[in-house]
Amino acid sequence: MMDVLRFRWLHGLAAISLAALLWPLPASSEIPAIAARQRVEKKSFSDAEIIEGFFKTSFGAEFQLAGRVDRIRRYDGPVRVFAGGNRADRKAQLARVVADIGEHVQHLDIVMVDRPEDANITVQLVRDRELYRTIAKDYGHDRAKEIKTSLDPQCLSGFRKNENYEITHSDVILTVDNGDFVFFDCAYEELLQALGPINDTSTVPWTMFNDEVSMGFFDVYDQYILNLLYDPRIRPGMTVEEVKAVLPDALADVKAWVRKTNNLSE
Repeated sequence: MMDVLRFRWLHGLAAISLAALLWPLPASSEIPAIAARQRVEKKSFSDAEIIEGFFKTSFGAEFQLAGRVDRIRRYDGPVRVFAGGNRADRKAQLARVVADIGEHVQHLDIVMVDRPEDANITVQLVRDRELYRTIAKDYGHDRAKEIKTSLDPQCLSGFRKNENYEITHSDVILTVDNGDFVFFDCAYEELLQALGPINDTSTVPWTMFNDEVSMGFFDVYDQYILNLLYDPRIRPGMTVEEVKAVLPDALADVKAWVRKTNNLSE
């Protein structure tokens, strides 16, 4: 059973065309809806804006199964991702997403693997009509009904943690037939939240962890959040006050890294 679940829903989705099933799907940067968002992306943030998003997404959770937990939860070692399903094109796109995350989070070792037994993140790629059957299989019919009633999601992720608040395993469910934008948007958000920042917030307008915001790419603001979470000074199990004590030094290093990897000016 997952300790924490989160899910995403999107409106006005178009079904994937037959042509897209027969030919390789584009990279995220080639999708017009994503490219348009990248052109207008906000990339400059104050320390207060970064810290607000970090605390709001890294503590608590959108849908708790085991009570509220106000402690840092993240992996404390290499992260290995396995994708199940028979859509080679979507697996290739998922591999690009994983590589992109790895390139932009300094202290995170994350790569794809070929065998499920080698993975601590398992991604199930399913058709939209199979989504609730998959959720019911993984979490039980009562929980699946509760999830459907609450948010009617398009994708879902959750993780288990140990007594030290280290994430030990994450499960992600993505639909493959709701179009390219939805696939990338869900893949980035669910994979990133499976790494720890599981709590959605409606009060931070720059993060993909806001259900009113759809990105489809790893935006600069969320790079700040993930790099803070995986900074070596911020450890699993830390409380808010413990994080505040190390945050100034961690934030200074994270800002330098994010600016460098995105070619941003001071």
